[in-house]
Amino acid sequence: MDGRDRVSQSGEVQEEARKIRRLQIMISMVMSVISQDPNLTVEEASEMVAGAKRAALAMFPDKEFAYDILYKPRLQRLIAERFRVQ
Repeated sequence: MDGRDRVSQSGEVQEEARKIRRLQIMISMVMSVISQDPNLTVEEASEMVAGAKRAALAMFPDKEFAYDILYKPRLQRLIAERFRVQ
């Protein structure tokens, strides 16, 4: 492996890290709005969650399973607690 390959891989790793951080921030923002906006309806919260999933899969198209085990349960639990739904 020559220097250019390492630089290329380093750039790919940095880009992946940026996308992961962007996803984490987006999920945190969605969770904050769901938990803090007193006027938010359950339908609006569900739309936000669906939009977050679409955005996550746009960034990481082959990682739906990872999304479903990492973020989906947290978001579902938050909506259930916030809106007292089963």
